[in-house]
Amino acid sequence: MENWRKSSYSGGGDGNNCVEIATSSTHAAVRDSKAPARSPLTFPADAFASFLEALRTHPRRW
Repeated sequence: MENWRKSSYSGGGDGNNCVEIATSSTHAAVRDSKAPARSPLTFPADAFASFLEALRTHPRRW
C-alpha cells in the first residue's frame, strides 16, 4: 500500500494535522500524517468500509 492520501477534512494551513489512508482490495491502512514512518493501523477492507458507512450514516454520533 503505497498510494497514501490525506483526509478530505484535513483543513487549511500546512495540512499535516490529519490522517492518511491507503487501500488495497483486501486491506485499508491508516496513519498519522505527522508521523508517516510509524507503523499504520491496518483493517480488513470490508470492516473498514462498514466503519466508513457508519460514519456517513450517523455523523453526529462520532
